[in-house]
Amino acid sequence: MPLQIVRNDITAMEVDAIVNAANESLLGGGGVDGAIHRAAGPQLLEECRTLGGCRTGQAKLTGGYQLPAKYVIHTVGPVWRGGGHGERALLASAYRSSLELARAHGCETVAFPLISSGVYGYPKEEALQVAVETIGAFLLECEMTVYLVIFDRAAYTIGGKLFAEIAAYIDDRYVEEHTDSTQERQRRMAFSAAPAPPAGLEEALGRLDESFSQMLLRKIDEAGMTDAQCYKKANIDRKLFSKIRSDIHYKPSKPTAMAFAVALELPLEQARELLEKAGFAFSRASKFDIIVEYFIARRNYNIFEINEALFAFDQSLLGG
Repeated sequence: MPLQIVRNDITAMEVDAIVNAANESLLGGGGVDGAIHRAAGPQLLEECRTLGGCRTGQAKLTGGYQLPAKYVIHTVGPVWRGGGHGERALLASAYRSSLELARAHGCETVAFPLISSGVYGYPKEEALQVAVETIGAFLLECEMTVYLVIFDRAAYTIGGKLFAEIAAYIDDRYVEEHTDSTQERQRRMAFSAAPAPPAGLEEALGRLDESFSQMLLRKIDEAGMTDAQCYKKANIDRKLFSKIRSDIHYKPSKPTAMAFAVALELPLEQARELLEKAGFAFSRASKFDIIVEYFIARRNYNIFEINEALFAFDQSLLGG
């Protein structure tokens, strides 16, 4: 999965590079900066002294020393001053500069903290949006696995209005699930899950034995997408996609199948059909399913925004 949101201590991440939310001096500080310097040992500070500082929005690289990561990429995010002083552009630049530096040094895995969201005061919801948008755009052009590391639940938030809307959507469907009679529920699910019939009998018969892999590749062609465009939009690793393409009988996980439905921007009926080929169905008893359905029903196919919401509700993320 190219972009993952995880709860962890960034100093414990076994990746090619971790990103340090540093100050312009690069000589250490509090929060993530201090934790990284303590874990890396005094040699990190010695190397940082040779770098001559770093401007806001830019990044510089050092060794990882006693960290499990090979490199530390030091970047300086903006101090929040109300949002009218170019903070968003500077924060996006901090992420992009770090990612470009990682690519230049051959890094395949990189872990970021939520830059500027601590003592620099950047509102966490907006900081998260900038992080996901900037990293997501980069990953559409580059093969890399990026972790957005959240230390604890208090450090993570999505929009209050969105959270409330999704929570209400979940509650409504839980009510339906637990108040309808079994017969009514089965009849409604059977009706809603039935795909639109193909144009002709020959086409219908030809698709009866179509596997998930075959249907996926057909849908990609019908959408006029390249394979790379599809698996990147699905937040799927290239190696996993190659397995799916080469094995006609490949059975994906539910998050992987859902991710392709989102990447292909399928309406609910077709998304259900693709899921069925993988041996799954949308369930009104699953928060994961209901949250994904919420976004598809509103034709919001941004997989990174969907994953933000899934993470907020403690659910698995879409992707491979």
